[in-house]
Amino acid sequence: MRTSKLFLQNAIRFTLILTAISLRVGSTLAQVSPSGVHRAALAAVAPVIDCTKLDQVDISSAVGARTHLTSSEIVTDGKPAAYCRVTGYVEPMVKFEVRLPLKTWTQRFVQTGCGGLCGNLNIRLGNDDSCYPAQHGELALSSTDMGHSGGMDGKFGESDYQLRIDFAYRGVHVTTLASKALIAAFYGQAPKYSYFSGCSDGGREALMEAQRYPDDFNGITAGAPAMNFVTQNTLYHGWNATKNTDSNGAPILTADKLPILHQAVLRACDALDGLKDGLISDPLNCHLDPTLIECKAGAADASCLTHAQVETARALYLGAHSANGDKLVLSGPLPGSELAWTGVYVPFSCETRIMSSTISTGTLKYLVYEKNPAASYSLTDLQYTAEAFAATTKLHSLYDATNPDLGPFAESGGKLILWHGLADPHISPLNTIAYYSAMQKQMGDKAVQQFARLYLFPGGYHCGGGEGPFAFDLMSAVIAWVENGTAPFSLVASHQTARVKGEVVGVPAGMPSKSSQNSSTPNINRTRPVYPYPLTSKYTGSGSPDDASNFEVGPAQPATSSQLQWLGSSFYSAHYEKWCKGAGASMSCTSHR
Repeated sequence: MRTSKLFLQNAIRFTLILTAISLRVGSTLAQVSPSGVHRAALAAVAPVIDCTKLDQVDISSAVGARTHLTSSEIVTDGKPAAYCRVTGYVEPMVKFEVRLPLKTWTQRFVQTGCGGLCGNLNIRLGNDDSCYPAQHGELALSSTDMGHSGGMDGKFGESDYQLRIDFAYRGVHVTTLASKALIAAFYGQAPKYSYFSGCSDGGREALMEAQRYPDDFNGITAGAPAMNFVTQNTLYHGWNATKNTDSNGAPILTADKLPILHQAVLRACDALDGLKDGLISDPLNCHLDPTLIECKAGAADASCLTHAQVETARALYLGAHSANGDKLVLSGPLPGSELAWTGVYVPFSCETRIMSSTISTGTLKYLVYEKNPAASYSLTDLQYTAEAFAATTKLHSLYDATNPDLGPFAESGGKLILWHGLADPHISPLNTIAYYSAMQKQMGDKAVQQFARLYLFPGGYHCGGGEGPFAFDLMSAVIAWVENGTAPFSLVASHQTARVKGEVVGVPAGMPSKSSQNSSTPNINRTRPVYPYPLTSKYTGSGSPDDASNFEVGPAQPATSSQLQWLGSSFYSAHYEKWCKGAGASMSCTSHR
């Protein structure tokens, strides 16, 4: 018996070593240099025409659609380097902005994604604090509003279905074409390397690019991707909003109760990874019985949860499902994410609106059905059945980005880094795990390792923030991989006791996006290495657990097949996409471009 146990331990250890070695293939170092020294040596290129005349250039033929340039001006606003700011739109109304450095462009282009249901134009480049080209104004940058103006009400899709298509995939692509055409016109040459960086819906946009337009970008980083758009913004958020609302329309769980629930999760699961550090590193194997914190007769409400609150928490963890147990989403929020529920499906107070009801109502009324429901439609009309699932997901082939066959992207030399916070309340990390697993099944694990990585961050919220180390330089990592063949292995993430006041990248419009701490001098109090999924990070047993140097590669912990099964499992299949054209309140779609 002892011999068998020893053999099993050695087999596991050998498998772990092989996995680590295979993930290091192509790497010259185990960790990408934070200073970005592995990037290609590219000279700065000067403009060949005057910035103020750039809006007179006709780029319509390069874009493949009528394109209007509305302004071009020099901007010197305290940024690392002065740049030429160009604005315009592609018909019908895909607005874009492009920023072109005047003296410091080193032949790289980065397009950034847009969160929520977009509708706003804002270039946001994140996870780049140690990236030299980003910090010294060497990058040409662009972004788009994805073809409409407005917030999360979804009303842009009510009567003009072309706007749905532009939001789904076309808007990002035509912005890419317009950006590259302007770069070529301004500098007299195309960019040497092109990158896309997005989180949340921006992560969905990133995967759309890799799947539908594999030649647009050399390197792509996709954070917390809302790839299962049709279920994410309907059944996931709709379920969470309605389950936390009583028959009188009042919230059941409120923010003041979440610390009680979170502490119960920590007591139950913090030590699963062998280290009690206030983080849930293995939420997929964390199972909390909320009745343990249910108020006993005569107990004070301040230290426990009522029966209704316990049942609400249980329903949120379980996720949307039918009466007979059909999983309508991959999962609810994972254990450890409780403190981040505030403002999403748990209000700050009884009078505060929640994001989940807003985005799910707008998506259901104006976006996901081929024929919009009645104007009086509300969340109470949404049914949680297999039949309702089928009706709600008919436009999966338009909005979702779940094609696991990235062969064309890989063959063109593209590199993809997926990343997700394990305490994300908006989008369950299981979605990203399921997609990566589908890639491995579709393409083979060895092929996937040549061009893709997935990183999961314990205690990380949605696109930024959280209790765990969740600040890292991803831009340098993808640049090093694309330009020098230095594949990433460990990424060192940090946590700050005081965060700089500002917007969190990827937070949808209308959501709280300001840091709760407003110090201008952040203090890093914890660092931690994160390894490619399914590898984990393991404390060596000595030294400070807040120091990344005291961690090593831990055992592989892939999700089980049962954890990845749901009614939408077939969505992770190759070449399901439809290519559509809109005409008023209708559209025609084909399986080919």
